[in-house]
Amino acid sequence: MAEYESIHGTRVRYLSSDPTLNSSTEGQVWYNSTTGTNKALVQIKAWSAGGNLGTARGSGGGFGIQTAAVIAGGAAGTTVYSSVEEYSGFSWSSGTALPGTQSNNTGAGILTAGLSIGGFNPSPGNSTDTLEYDGSSWTAGGALPSGRFGGSQAGIQTAALYAGGDNPPPGYLTDTLEYDGSSWTAGGALNTARRTMLGAGVQTAALASGGRLASGDSTNASEEYDGSSWTTGNSMVTARRYIQGFGVQTHAVVGGGFTTTATSATEEYDGTNWATSSATLGTARYNNVSSVNAPANAGVIAGGEGSAATEEYNSNINAFTAAAWSSGGALGTGRYALQGAGTTPAGLGFGGYEISVGYKNETEEYNGSSWSEQNNMNTARGYMVGFGTQTAALASGGNDGSPPGKTSATEEYNGSSWSEVNNGNDQVKGGGCGTQTAGLTFGGQPGARTDTAEYDGTNWTTGGALNTGRTTIGGGGTQTAGMAMCGETPPSNRVSNYEEYNGTSWTAGSNLTIARNVFVNGVGTQTAGLMFGGTISSPPLVLGNATEEYNGTSWQGVANLATGRTKDGGTGIQTAGLSFGGQTSPGNDVTNTEEFVTGSETITASTLTTS
Repeated sequence: MAEYESIHGTRVRYLSSDPTLNSSTEGQVWYNSTTGTNKALVQIKAWSAGGNLGTARGSGGGFGIQTAAVIAGGAAGTTVYSSVEEYSGFSWSSGTALPGTQSNNTGAGILTAGLSIGGFNPSPGNSTDTLEYDGSSWTAGGALPSGRFGGSQAGIQTAALYAGGDNPPPGYLTDTLEYDGSSWTAGGALNTARRTMLGAGVQTAALASGGRLASGDSTNASEEYDGSSWTTGNSMVTARRYIQGFGVQTHAVVGGGFTTTATSATEEYDGTNWATSSATLGTARYNNVSSVNAPANAGVIAGGEGSAATEEYNSNINAFTAAAWSSGGALGTGRYALQGAGTTPAGLGFGGYEISVGYKNETEEYNGSSWSEQNNMNTARGYMVGFGTQTAALASGGNDGSPPGKTSATEEYNGSSWSEVNNGNDQVKGGGCGTQTAGLTFGGQPGARTDTAEYDGTNWTTGGALNTGRTTIGGGGTQTAGMAMCGETPPSNRVSNYEEYNGTSWTAGSNLTIARNVFVNGVGTQTAGLMFGGTISSPPLVLGNATEEYNGTSWQGVANLATGRTKDGGTGIQTAGLSFGGQTSPGNDVTNTEEFVTGSETITASTLTTS
């Protein structure tokens, strides 16, 4: 029997404790003399489900990375689409449609600088279009020399590669075309004419593998491009066509495709050889699209023939714990339009509206498992602004049910009772953040207000105006580093707008991925934001159950609430959020509480055997 040393040329190390686990120890094997175990740091490979496409389809142009991918056009049966969807790493949302319907087009680049190349439409037929996407609009680029569809892709918007494809007549192509951001020029020809194959890499170091031959058969041929010519490399394990993947010339992944039927098999290329991955797709499919510019260890594929399914591929030495919501203790009183303060496990819920009773002044404290009644607010109300901590909270404005339907009353909570202080703005459904001695309120009704008010623990003063006035708006951060998220503009337009406050003025930032009105305040920070729940549309009523996290640059979907709801109370930080109460349908006030824990990753050695 072969020994480890004869195979790998090294001996198994004898250590009293595990070494520091990082990429340098990946693949190593050692004996831990303290625990009496053989251990290794092995790579984890897996596909996991993401959010479904809004429209099931295949044969579209795909580009981007795992957390910012695009599908442009595509087809389902005989229906050809112009619609575009963008993926946040969790869910898909509508992007700006292509100028016309297109299928079997090829994508390259990233979400904010992408390409849709060629394609097919029953009328007028094969396309010469090169369309450039900036994340919000499409513009015409340099045309292909002739109409074609189904070619492979590589590169970026200003240095792209398109190889092979079909242009009947004459039919299957060996052509390679290079794009410089304005026009196409001829490159070296493929050795094997084909279409619907994997394309990956960059313009000067590309990979083309698999695909369909003119005979109708699938091929496993693989070729590498050096910027001037193609060289035949080692073949794929299984011949397949109608495929896309992601990665670079030295490390690429392909999932799914068509052999004699749809397959769920995954193959991975290491720059020399193809090997079957231990990870298989949950849904066998072909004609899927992919995040072609993603690295091989973190890509996404979506759609396919008759499918809306999305799956993410991760290959890493790290073990990931996904962000998730879990059930907590129920509120004593079901209500909506309430507010919150604090963090998990020390939360506070106050005020609100109960259908059968009206506006509420109840206050409840959360200890991480259950809610308990505390002294009531002085003014029963809902739709107010609230923020702070469990022992030092603030409630301001809102609707108390008396004409004219709004109040400017402000109250402070000291962990035991509420006391009235100087009045603030008479805003309803406004946003807020900060602390009891350094607070901020903004926006709200009547109308779609832009005004901001700052509180110093005694007095209110005017701050800088929002750029976009809106109501039912979420808030987070501090008085000098505030956040205004989503909301609604008249007459009932849900928006995804995001703005940041620096203590003087508001600046527009990167929008959230989902437009909604929300009623969650005092959550997260400018570098670690959190938003959840809300209403996406009505009528028909569509409730938000998606959660989004902010990293200081962009928003990304992370996990769904178990119960989609609107007008819920919320509080917390990015790593520990709390959602409670609200409505799941008109007239249905709920007591549900959910606790959020953000995702984490660890590097863990695997135990091989025990001596």
